[in-house]
Amino acid sequence: MSLDIASIDTISEINMDYTATIFLRQRWTDERLCFDGNKSLSLDGRLVEMLWVPDTFIVDSKKSFLHDITVENRLIRIYPNGTVLYAIRITTTVACSMDLTKYPMDKQTCTLQLESWGYNINDVMFYWTRGNDSVRGLDTLRLAQYTVEDYFTSVSEAVYETGRYPKLVFHFELKRNIFYFILETYVPSILLVVLSWVSFWISQSSVPARICIGVTTVLTMTTLMMGARTSLPNANCFIKAIDVYLGICFSFIFGALLEYAVAHFCTLYMKLFSMFPAKDNESSDLVLISKGSISGKRERSKHSGWSSPMSVMKRLFCIFDCFHVKNPYHIDNYARYSFPLSFIIINVFYWVYYLYF
Repeated sequence: MSLDIASIDTISEINMDYTATIFLRQRWTDERLCFDGNKSLSLDGRLVEMLWVPDTFIVDSKKSFLHDITVENRLIRIYPNGTVLYAIRITTTVACSMDLTKYPMDKQTCTLQLESWGYNINDVMFYWTRGNDSVRGLDTLRLAQYTVEDYFTSVSEAVYETGRYPKLVFHFELKRNIFYFILETYVPSILLVVLSWVSFWISQSSVPARICIGVTTVLTMTTLMMGARTSLPNANCFIKAIDVYLGICFSFIFGALLEYAVAHFCTLYMKLFSMFPAKDNESSDLVLISKGSISGKRERSKHSGWSSPMSVMKRLFCIFDCFHVKNPYHIDNYARYSFPLSFIIINVFYWVYYLYF
């Protein structure tokens, strides 16, 4: 057998299959067809019903059809020594199991398996005409998202309950072109993260401006994440590389929004805390203690389980004081350096891991 790959029309990650148009050529020798002469004899394709032909089928084919415009695309050629050349042009959709863990930096290995349906290895043997050179057309093939990196052929056997059957396998490795995804997903994600950092340079008193930037970038990032999933299976167990990156970007954008919430809260806390100086707190404590000592047991039992608003506020201040920031305006200064630096470091680890491991 030999193959010519005319085209690979589609490669679907959703259905995990590919559609290809191929020229399948099969050669065998039938001594009953020997004749005198030195020229081959080409026959009408409709005469195939009168000859013995192998019952070859494509193992993982979901649907296939033989081209019949303007006539059925069959070729039968008989040589004087009884050798028969039988060629057909078919389009087939073949299943291809894909590992999308590194999508869109992934490589997929698909196969085209040719097998005998009814004749076992005692009846017929399959072999490639010229080994790896039996398959042609991939060197000049141009695909939208992939590049054919390597291909090879192999010979094996299929073992079923009914016996052992000959099988030929054509393997080809596809590498996805990442440039499209860089322009479509990665660059917009990076720009959204950088846009979220603009709020660090806006005054904390400009609440509408900072909230607007934070919420807008979060919603835009959410839309981008949803759009990146439209061309992929909805239900799968893969955590893809693009999902990891979009999750990282979303975390940084959401973190920038939380940073303003923390900074704004610390500013309000500092202003509120300045209303209760340490001396006033001490005097109020003494007043509370004196009042508590004068009040009798009946008053204590009456108010047992309840705390005065002043003591509750005091306790809250004690808790918040553990996270006290001397100058809340420095939080933005720290964020201006920590956010970009950490984002660059995570990007280095991300690209090294998914490109080289």
